[in-house]
Amino acid sequence: MATSEEVQSFLQNYKVKLEIWGVIFRDERNKNAQALLNLDISPAAREKILRDLQLVDYCEGPKRENLYGGSDMWIFGKTISKQEVYIKITLGFSGRQVICISFHIAEYPMKYPFKK
Repeated sequence: MATSEEVQSFLQNYKVKLEIWGVIFRDERNKNAQALLNLDISPAAREKILRDLQLVDYCEGPKRENLYGGSDMWIFGKTISKQEVYIKITLGFSGRQVICISFHIAEYPMKYPFKK
Protein backbone atom coordinates (compact mmCIF):
# COMPACT_ATOMS: atom_id res chain seq x y z
CA MET A 1 0.00 0.00 0.00
CA ALA A 2 1.17 3.51 -0.80
CA THR A 3 1.43 6.29 1.75
CA SER A 4 -0.97 9.23 1.51
CA GLU A 5 1.92 11.35 0.24
CA GLU A 6 2.67 8.86 -2.55
CA VAL A 7 -0.98 8.77 -3.60
CA GLN A 8 -1.20 12.58 -3.54
CA SER A 9 1.96 12.81 -5.65
CA PHE A 10 0.60 10.29 -8.16
CA LEU A 11 -2.74 12.13 -8.37
CA GLN A 12 -1.00 15.47 -8.92
CA ASN A 13 1.14 14.06 -11.77
CA TYR A 14 -1.82 12.13 -13.20
CA LYS A 15 -4.13 15.17 -13.25
CA VAL A 16 -1.51 17.37 -14.93
CA LYS A 17 -0.92 14.73 -17.60
CA LEU A 18 -4.67 14.15 -17.99
CA GLU A 19 -5.27 17.86 -18.63
CA ILE A 20 -2.45 18.10 -21.16
CA TRP A 21 -2.71 14.80 -23.04
CA GLY A 22 -6.20 13.47 -22.22
CA VAL A 23 -7.15 9.85 -21.61
CA ILE A 24 -7.52 6.62 -23.55
CA PHE A 25 -10.21 4.23 -22.31
CA ARG A 26 -9.74 0.50 -22.87
CA ASP A 27 -13.36 0.10 -23.98
CA GLU A 28 -12.62 -2.95 -26.11
CA ARG A 29 -13.13 -4.80 -22.84
CA ASN A 30 -16.88 -5.32 -22.83
CA LYS A 31 -17.41 -4.65 -19.13
CA ASN A 32 -15.81 -1.20 -19.45
CA ALA A 33 -18.13 -0.19 -22.30
CA GLN A 34 -21.14 -1.80 -20.60
CA ALA A 35 -20.47 0.21 -17.43
CA LEU A 36 -21.54 3.45 -19.16
CA LEU A 37 -24.89 1.89 -19.96
CA ASN A 38 -25.33 0.27 -16.55
CA LEU A 39 -24.43 3.47 -14.71
CA ASP A 40 -26.36 5.68 -17.16
CA ILE A 41 -23.46 8.10 -17.61
CA SER A 42 -21.92 9.70 -20.67
CA PRO A 43 -18.29 9.40 -21.78
CA ALA A 44 -17.84 13.06 -20.73
CA ALA A 45 -19.17 12.27 -17.24
CA ARG A 46 -16.72 9.37 -17.01
CA GLU A 47 -13.85 11.72 -17.84
CA LYS A 48 -15.02 14.16 -15.16
CA ILE A 49 -15.02 11.32 -12.62
CA LEU A 50 -11.39 10.61 -13.52
CA ARG A 51 -10.47 14.29 -13.17
CA ASP A 52 -12.12 14.40 -9.74
CA LEU A 53 -10.34 11.43 -8.14
CA GLN A 54 -9.09 12.18 -4.63
CA LEU A 55 -6.97 10.54 -1.94
CA VAL A 56 -10.09 9.09 -0.26
CA ASP A 57 -10.91 7.21 -3.50
CA TYR A 58 -7.58 5.30 -3.43
CA CYS A 59 -7.80 1.52 -2.98
CA GLU A 60 -4.57 -0.14 -4.15
CA GLY A 61 -1.29 0.44 -5.87
CA PRO A 62 1.07 1.05 -7.27
CA LYS A 63 1.03 -2.31 -9.05
CA ARG A 64 3.41 -3.39 -11.78
CA GLU A 65 2.06 -3.03 -15.32
CA ASN A 66 3.58 -4.35 -18.55
CA LEU A 67 0.97 -4.03 -21.31
CA TYR A 68 0.28 -0.28 -21.47
CA GLY A 69 3.63 1.47 -21.30
CA GLY A 70 5.07 0.02 -18.14
CA SER A 71 3.86 2.77 -15.77
CA ASP A 72 2.50 1.45 -12.50
CA MET A 73 -1.24 0.86 -12.17
CA TRP A 74 -3.28 2.55 -9.46
CA ILE A 75 -6.74 1.44 -8.36
CA PHE A 76 -9.45 3.80 -7.17
CA GLY A 77 -13.14 3.44 -6.45
CA LYS A 78 -16.13 5.76 -6.66
CA THR A 79 -19.82 5.36 -5.91
CA ILE A 80 -21.83 6.26 -8.99
CA SER A 81 -25.60 5.77 -9.22
CA LYS A 82 -25.41 3.80 -5.96
CA GLN A 83 -22.91 1.38 -7.52
CA GLU A 84 -19.30 0.94 -6.46
CA VAL A 85 -17.08 1.46 -9.51
CA TYR A 86 -13.62 -0.05 -9.94
CA ILE A 87 -11.18 2.32 -11.69
CA LYS A 88 -7.68 1.21 -12.73
CA ILE A 89 -5.42 3.86 -14.27
CA THR A 90 -1.83 4.24 -15.38
CA LEU A 91 0.23 7.17 -16.63
CA GLY A 92 1.12 5.16 -19.76
CA PHE A 93 3.88 6.31 -22.07
CA SER A 94 5.76 9.57 -21.64
CA GLY A 95 4.28 12.33 -23.80
CA ARG A 96 0.99 10.47 -24.37
CA GLN A 97 -2.44 10.09 -22.80
CA VAL A 98 -3.08 8.51 -19.43
CA ILE A 99 -4.75 5.12 -19.77
CA CYS A 100 -7.92 4.02 -18.03
CA ILE A 101 -7.55 0.25 -18.09
CA SER A 102 -10.71 -0.48 -16.09
CA PHE A 103 -13.87 1.47 -15.37
CA HIS A 104 -16.67 -0.89 -14.41
CA ILE A 105 -18.92 -1.91 -11.57
CA ALA A 106 -16.80 -3.51 -8.86
CA GLU A 107 -16.88 -7.30 -8.78
CA TYR A 108 -16.02 -7.42 -5.08
CA PRO A 109 -16.13 -4.96 -2.12
CA MET A 110 -13.30 -2.46 -2.27
CA LYS A 111 -11.23 -1.12 0.62
CA TYR A 112 -10.37 2.57 1.00
CA PRO A 113 -7.47 2.99 3.43
CA PHE A 114 -7.70 6.81 3.52
CA LYS A 115 -11.48 7.13 3.82
CA LYS A 116 -12.73 7.89 7.32
